[in-house]
Amino acid sequence: MGKVTGFLEIDRQVPKYQPASDRIRHFREFTLPMSDKEVEKQAARCMDCGIPYCHGPTGCPVHNQIPDWNDLVYNGDWETAIRNLHSTNNFPEFTGRICPAPCEEACTLNLEDIPVAIKTIEQALADKAYELGMVRPQPAATKTGKRVAVIGSGPAGMAAAQQLGRAGHEIHLYERESRPGGLMRFGIPDFKMEKHFIDRRVEQMQGEGVTFFCGVNVGVDKSIDELLASYDAVLYCGGSETPRAAGIPGAEFDGVHDAMPYLVQQNKRLAGEDISSIAWPSKPISAAGKHVVVVGGGDTASDCIGTAFRQGAVRVTQLDIRPQPPERENKLAVWPYWATKMRTSSSQAEGAEREFQVATLEFIGEEGELTGVKCCEVDEQRQPVPGTEFVIRADLAFIAIGFAGPFGDGVVKELGPRLQMKVDSRRSTNVAANDRDYRTSIEKLFAAGDVRRGQSLVVWAIREGRQAARSIDEALMGSSVLPR
Repeated sequence: MGKVTGFLEIDRQVPKYQPASDRIRHFREFTLPMSDKEVEKQAARCMDCGIPYCHGPTGCPVHNQIPDWNDLVYNGDWETAIRNLHSTNNFPEFTGRICPAPCEEACTLNLEDIPVAIKTIEQALADKAYELGMVRPQPAATKTGKRVAVIGSGPAGMAAAQQLGRAGHEIHLYERESRPGGLMRFGIPDFKMEKHFIDRRVEQMQGEGVTFFCGVNVGVDKSIDELLASYDAVLYCGGSETPRAAGIPGAEFDGVHDAMPYLVQQNKRLAGEDISSIAWPSKPISAAGKHVVVVGGGDTASDCIGTAFRQGAVRVTQLDIRPQPPERENKLAVWPYWATKMRTSSSQAEGAEREFQVATLEFIGEEGELTGVKCCEVDEQRQPVPGTEFVIRADLAFIAIGFAGPFGDGVVKELGPRLQMKVDSRRSTNVAANDRDYRTSIEKLFAAGDVRRGQSLVVWAIREGRQAARSIDEALMGSSVLPR
């Protein structure tokens, strides 16, 4: 906890943003950091709540010891707080920026809609760690002689590789793209998280003995069976990247795209990469001067909105088939779980027009070019309401309704029926492995992150990577000191 009466004396405060009119002119981060003293005051609000749901299973998937480092920050002991934070989270600068903060939803003070600013404090600690020079390689004192291959360098793969490297194993991390980071690098826009944070962690991990092999698509460029024969264990962290099929007529019109290729292309463009080499989409996509429609109501849809505004879109409309949620949830029925309530992202606040309880019936076009999106209102069962059809002008449309599992080529295609798959409640097809040992149906092959769990949060990927690392360490050594 922080100050005993802090939650009574100090108002909740979170960082402010640059004005929307300024931030849409660039792709850099736009959060205005708080001073150390301001952060310490926010940490003081952590109350002696008895059961800290914030770091339990309903709050933080990696079980950050939130009350502990809040108290340390309140007392000015930033270095101990930083070490405490890193003991449960390999990359707090990632989660401090892009995690939706279920910990704050689970905070006892959220019963009054004034939770402790946990995410703000976490990001401040992570940034302070770099400022103090505390993020440096931690190589193992002794090597085990065991070799482990990790497929995929997203948050799950990076977390597992770092944990296993620090345990003394020789780690080779294979990444399909040109640089490490997975969809953290190429799917999340720079205005949410600049990519030099990933580069810093890669440099740290290289100092710990992790070797990165980029531009290697395992299952296409390099056989998975070859890896299984060459390494003592292989961890598959390929992510969930197959777009969920929308089944909307007219999707073949020029101007209709799945969301992720659009975001990947823009991130590669900002990184100075040659986007002409990208297999999908076949030509550059730009929202400059266009009317844009985004189908979907999640984070990926929001990222498309923010990217479109920065590219110079004239108008952006977001279509969500779900009813407009209430402004305030029923706390006694929902807390401490994540609540369905009206939320407005920073990108939506930049001028997006949001349509709720609306279905996308058809993409309309002329001479092969998109010109509009035909929609209608739906009832509570999401069935079309007759006579409510309308058309929205659109030069560009993005489908952002989620992901259906890992890419069907590569590892999944090569292993075929030998690799057991499962279908979850969201109709996503993922690699079958439990969350205790992360073993797949194939000897020596483990799976973690979105490829196992389905589309989820970065913080869940970090948790699964850490837990899979412990399971692999136990399998190779008979026991493990790595935390779960």
